[in-house]
Amino acid sequence: MANGNEGDKTLLSICYKRGSLQLLDQRKLPLETIYLDIQDTKDGWDAIKEMVVRGAPAIAIAAALSLAVEVSNLSSFDGTSDDASDFLSKKLDYLVSRPTAVNLSDAAVKLKEVIKKAATTAKDANSVFQAYIEAAEVMLEDDVTSNKAIGSYGASFLKEHLTDSQKITILTHCNTGSLATAGYGTALGVIRALYTDGVLERAYCTETRPFNQGSRLTAFELVHENIPATLIADSAAAALMNAGRVKAVIVGADRVAANGDTANKIGTYNLAVSAMHHGIPFYVAAPLTSIDLSLSSGQEIVIEERSPKELLHTRGGLGEQVAASGISVWNPAFDVTPANLISGIITEKGVITKKGTDTFDIAEFVRKTSGNL
Repeated sequence: MANGNEGDKTLLSICYKRGSLQLLDQRKLPLETIYLDIQDTKDGWDAIKEMVVRGAPAIAIAAALSLAVEVSNLSSFDGTSDDASDFLSKKLDYLVSRPTAVNLSDAAVKLKEVIKKAATTAKDANSVFQAYIEAAEVMLEDDVTSNKAIGSYGASFLKEHLTDSQKITILTHCNTGSLATAGYGTALGVIRALYTDGVLERAYCTETRPFNQGSRLTAFELVHENIPATLIADSAAAALMNAGRVKAVIVGADRVAANGDTANKIGTYNLAVSAMHHGIPFYVAAPLTSIDLSLSSGQEIVIEERSPKELLHTRGGLGEQVAASGISVWNPAFDVTPANLISGIITEKGVITKKGTDTFDIAEFVRKTSGNL
């Protein structure tokens, strides 16, 4: 089974068929297109840690599939169905390595439920492994379907609510397209849908310092899709808004708290403050798996900090040194945008709005659309 994404293979971050997984090394883009073979959970963990694969949905799926490949290729396993369940659960615990994105831990919880159920009915360990592999593969398929729904809901909503829906210009941050997901994208999926509908005048993408996911990855995708686009420096966003060239801002999310506070790539908060000042709507596009109802607010979100090298050297830490030796560095990978700055949250089940109030009722939306909390 392979993931079916529209477009050229270079836009796939995850290439999978049963027993084989390759991840696009996004550190090399846009100059080189290199896929790394992932043979087990250690390879998967390293790929996540070293930013070979990034983007909350893609991280979760890559982790799940790295374990699927490992068990697919096991030459033998000496143990019962309960032993297989314990083996898989411990591997999933090992893979949950990045604290900010909730998708990975959410996927682990769901997969553990599959494992536990299989262990109670399976006759042998292989049956438990098979149940796990099939569940991980379903997650891969579901992500593409979910992203396309996000794109459709977002495009319809914007066309309805923006005054000049024939000349929509969107500013986005970081990378939220095919490279950050199993395919199509979340915030970039909305942009893609608007372009397909013929109403997108231009997309603006920030360079997204310090790892430059915007200039290296988002720009790469936009050019590949022939979408009219312009790259700007992070620090140019407010000036662009002030010039009247932005109709809406759409970003992704690594985690959304119950009140709507949202963690996303560092610099997102800056954009939200600027958008509020200029009267520009600011939207978050993310699957329901990015919503964490166990957190009452963004203050409870753990923010991952990255290597000082990303600031001290060019190319996100991979190039030559540009900063003075001995300078201390603070390099948070994410920031939290307060819910009061967010106009709506675009999901695969529809758009969560405030409906005349100052607060989101996310739990109620999740209950109505998925039947559970």
